[in-house]
Amino acid sequence: MLNYIWGFMILIGIVYGSLTGHMAEVTNAALDSSREAVNLCITMIGVMALWMGLMEVAEKAGLIDRWTKAISPFVSFLFPDIPKGHMARKYISTNIIANVLGLGWACTPAGLKAMEELAKLEAERGNPQYTGEEDKAGKKRARSASKEMCVFLILNVSSLQLIPVNMIAYRSQYGSANPAGIIAPAILATGVSTAAAVAFCKIKGKMGRKS
Repeated sequence: MLNYIWGFMILIGIVYGSLTGHMAEVTNAALDSSREAVNLCITMIGVMALWMGLMEVAEKAGLIDRWTKAISPFVSFLFPDIPKGHMARKYISTNIIANVLGLGWACTPAGLKAMEELAKLEAERGNPQYTGEEDKAGKKRARSASKEMCVFLILNVSSLQLIPVNMIAYRSQYGSANPAGIIAPAILATGVSTAAAVAFCKIKGKMGRKS
């Protein structure tokens, strides 16, 4: 849908520019935006490399394991049905830590691994959607997200961020006088969103048990 929306907006801009005699401005804007996009990508690649490197150093130094143990009660509160010691808990914890530190890209690998482990957990539970069993028509069963997957996704999207690294990098790239000025508002906004997400997940969990 977004592809259609953006395509429609670009088409309208080109048509409007040609009808009003501003095609030169449209062409210049396209070239300037392309150059700016490349510069931004280079900046963000550097930021991503830095923070992913720091996460790797933290993992080798044992800091990730310590932080994982520190947030274990929170993970158990949100995911009470995931057995202790299961690999899904480790990847979920790593993803949460990376999100809290504002390392958007650094948390993606852990998030994908967490989803894979949650799928394995469903297979271990005997869920036919994840064990490869076929339905009566001989077709593989369509998969639907498990409760833990939904909770993890909601938490991942709404995650608290203490240091919004990406936003600071964007603001710096576009000439902000105080790129780090976004930290306090970001902590407030993401704190509220995380609290709302946790409350929503627990309420839905209780409703599911009753039903």
